[in-house]
Order: sequence, then structure tokens, then C-alpha cells
Amino acid sequence: MNRILLCGALGRMGYEVTRAAKEYGFEIAAGIDASANKDASFPLYAGFSDQIREEADVIIDFSRASALPGLLSYALEHKLPCVLASTGYGEKEQQLIRDAAQEIPVFVSANMSVGVYVLKQLIRAAKGLMPQADIEIIEKHHRQKEDSPSGTAAALAAALTDADTRLVYGRQGLNTKRQSGEIGIHSVRGGTVCGEHEVDFLMDNEVITITHSAQNRGIFASGALRAASFLLCQPAGLYGMDDLLGAR
Repeated sequence: MNRILLCGALGRMGYEVTRAAKEYGFEIAAGIDASANKDASFPLYAGFSDQIREEADVIIDFSRASALPGLLSYALEHKLPCVLASTGYGEKEQQLIRDAAQEIPVFVSANMSVGVYVLKQLIRAAKGLMPQADIEIIEKHHRQKEDSPSGTAAALAAALTDADTRLVYGRQGLNTKRQSGEIGIHSVRGGTVCGEHEVDFLMDNEVITITHSAQNRGIFASGALRAASFLLCQPAGLYGMDDLLGAR
């Protein structure tokens, strides 16, 4: 059975990965979490600077962008593949990921759901069929989500962006008339919503809406575990959902 070093082990997604690991042929060798003083069914460490005694075959990260430098340093030292499922990466973090992928396999996706991957393909096709449509993206998440807009919303916007596109984050004020080439992105926070993403294509006298709703966080854990299995057989490089699902 392959072994996971799980970063963000005590969070919502850490729980889901732990619950589903055995189904995908994994066990949790150890966990990394700031709340390492709590009880768990596996050894816990507060950070990658601790003396981690357990050996692992792959790292799965569902923590925060701030954990990335320590995580990648440890992964490079131990030659461990990494599944990076956190969000909020800036250009500095993206460069760290690109550099690490020169030496180890790194899988990055803002959303590990197969359904969201399909959503991206659908909205690309829709834009091609409706090039004049006004596009708006609306994302909804639980009240505890820290970053905004969601990484998934940003990825959806990237799938629709070209040289003539300008992203607008919310609208407020007296001069917010829509300009040509805008894509609006709007965030809603509240309740316990796992994640909902809606892309509206608005034309004269008609609207087409394409929506994905996550019913259970387990879908993200399943995607991460599938990605971990995939990485175990890959050489160094940067991978994503296109590689996992075999569509380019």
C-alpha cells in the first residue's frame, strides 16, 4: 500500500482524504497541520521543518499557499511527487512550482473535481459558439473560505480569456456600464456551501447558464487520490487535469 504525507491533515479536506485513502490503495503515513497537538489516527507534525520520521511515497496538500515553500523544499529533498490542491497561489508560488517540476512530478489543480474539468471544456465550446455573448462568473462557497475569488473561478476565467479580455471583480459605483471584452467575476460567501460555480452567457433576449455544484467534498478527495496514483508512475514534470483525464 502506498503512503501519503498529508498536508492540511486536520482540515475538512484532510478528513475526506483520510476517509477515502484506502479505497485508492493508500494509507496516511503522517500528517502536517498547525494543530498537531490534536489526536489523529496517524503521526502529526506542525510543519515540514519538524523531524518527520515516517517515509512516504507522495505528498497531498490541502492546506494554504503559505505552506508551499516548506512543502516543496521537503519534497525536493526526499524526491517525493506532490499533488497541490490548495488555492491562492501568486506568481512567486507559481514560479516555485515550475522550478520544482524540473526535478519531481508535481500535479496542480485549483479544483480536483472531474465535473469542474468538464465545465471548463463546455464553457470553452460555448464561447466559441457565442463569441459576442457577455460572460459573467458567479462562485459560492462556505463562510470559512478565506480566498476570493475561488481558485476554480480564476481557472474558469483563464479558460475564457484571450488578448481582448479584461477581468472585472464585482461591480460597485455609478459608472459600471459594461465595457466590451469584460468578464465579470463575483463571489458569495455563506453557510456550508461546498462549492458552486456558474458561468452565464448573456446575449440579446436570451441567456445560457452552465453550472457545477459540488454536493460533497469527497469528490475533491477522490480527484486528489486519483492524481496521486497517476503521479507515482510519472517522470518529473508539471501535470494537471488534462493529463489525468487524457484530454489535450
